[in-house]
Amino acid sequence: MTDHNSPTGGAGGNQPPAQPGQFGPPNMAAGQQPQQPHQGQAPQAPQAPGPYGYPAQAAPAPAPAQQQMASEAARAQVAAAWTRRAPQAAVPPAEAAVPALPPRQNQAPGAAGPSKKDRREQARAERKAAYEAKKAAKESRKGGGASAPGTAPTATSAPAGTTAPAGAAQHSTAGATFDIPRPGGRLPATGRGTHVALRATLLFTTCAFALGSCGVVGLAIGKSSDTSTAALDKKDVQKYRLTEFPTRSAATFAEKYATLCMTYDPKAAEQRRDDLARYATAGVDRDCGWNGVGTQSVTAATWDGSIEDLPEYGKNGRYLGVQVTLSTGRVTTISVPVYVANPATGSGLRIVGDVGEMPLPVRGDAPGVDRGSETIDDVLSDQLKEKVLQGYFVAWGASDSTAMSRFTTADATVAATSGLVGALAEPQIQLVEALVPAGVNGGDDAVTYKYGQSVAVRVTVVWGGARAEGGTGEAATAQVKRSYRLTVVNTAQGWFVKDVRGAVLDPAGGAVEGDEPSASPSPGQQTPPAGGSATPPATGAAQPPATKPATKPATKPGAKPGKS
Repeated sequence: MTDHNSPTGGAGGNQPPAQPGQFGPPNMAAGQQPQQPHQGQAPQAPQAPGPYGYPAQAAPAPAPAQQQMASEAARAQVAAAWTRRAPQAAVPPAEAAVPALPPRQNQAPGAAGPSKKDRREQARAERKAAYEAKKAAKESRKGGGASAPGTAPTATSAPAGTTAPAGAAQHSTAGATFDIPRPGGRLPATGRGTHVALRATLLFTTCAFALGSCGVVGLAIGKSSDTSTAALDKKDVQKYRLTEFPTRSAATFAEKYATLCMTYDPKAAEQRRDDLARYATAGVDRDCGWNGVGTQSVTAATWDGSIEDLPEYGKNGRYLGVQVTLSTGRVTTISVPVYVANPATGSGLRIVGDVGEMPLPVRGDAPGVDRGSETIDDVLSDQLKEKVLQGYFVAWGASDSTAMSRFTTADATVAATSGLVGALAEPQIQLVEALVPAGVNGGDDAVTYKYGQSVAVRVTVVWGGARAEGGTGEAATAQVKRSYRLTVVNTAQGWFVKDVRGAVLDPAGGAVEGDEPSASPSPGQQTPPAGGSATPPATGAAQPPATKPATKPATKPGAKPGKS
């Protein structure tokens, strides 16, 4: 930093002889003390301060004032040296703090300093001045830092002889004077109330959020542990035939009673009467409607799935339909009233009324199958019939796993690799229809299949190894025709079977040829005799609807298996 007392910027060297040197007048030997003014001589008045608070350069003085000028030069040199050594703060030069200069040495050598009492008074005055400064600053901050009207804002400075608080710096703006705390220090006292309110708000918000989270978790746990079930309306109960009545147990009970009721023989009349009494209540006919004449037996009695409410017993009773097949070949249906004492466990079963014989359920008409969009590959059908299916069904009927492995894929189903275990033998392939898959395009002469392509095949097989008893009691060989649905896969080695399923649909559909005979003939029909056949319906009877003729599927004249 430049010394304003030297025109060359130095602090004692290379100056003109008339200028003061380092700590004394020119040509003064080192260690020589400057001369003090004589007693009675008036001290020289202090000069006006120069720029930045430093004393202005003194003009040349006459020889009698040389000692006073040496003292001022020494003070200027000390201030310059302190400024060069002090750390530079990042503040504008106009706001730089000016250090306090040492007091002037106006006392004579050997003069005594201030007394102990004076020093105590001076310290007390300094503390009081510091307190007043802090109080004034606090009142200024409370009032918003505004100055009195008509006065210019000024920066507050510490009184002479006092120092600012450690770590605090005062700055002034166009509006007010404020303090900047040191790094890590506390904020001014004006924000303390705001901080308390902010902390209380944060604490309250955290507690409210925690309580809300606990409430939501509690509701979720409570909902998940709820054991309430959804209610079903009457439409759903009727649609899905839902009931609390033990239908299976009651149906089995009704089947046994129907078998006893429809079986009779005069030789076992008493035993039959006792058996029926164990099933029915006291008011039910003990002979189940039989007059004691004739014989009859039952070959099968099965619940036909029909069920009807029994209003007199509410949820504890039902009418159940049982289909009975007699030894004469006649098939009929019996309605049996059944009561259950405990529907929850199915216990306490009892027949609570006489049975009634009803006609068989009406058979429906099935619509025809539309096969107009099917395309049959005749070439592939003939190839499978000659090279694959004949050998496969021989091995499949005998359950020969070694032979079947030559015709099945590695991922073939269990049905394709298990077989009939010798139940049928001597198969003859009667019909093979290979259906061209959707998306496979072929030319006019052949259809080309890619490797891995699956093809559905319908096969009809006539088995000649079925064993049956002839009319004379000797074993005879019967022939049966069975239909299958196969899935074959094209590979590099040829066609292999992947899956086998039974049954093939009737393409014609329509009505059945004739209904089964029933106990109660419908209008226009007669009851056939035992073992006889049904007679033609009378004139004017309802005729079955005409059947829809089968649609002949289109065929491809040839196929060319292999890689496309």
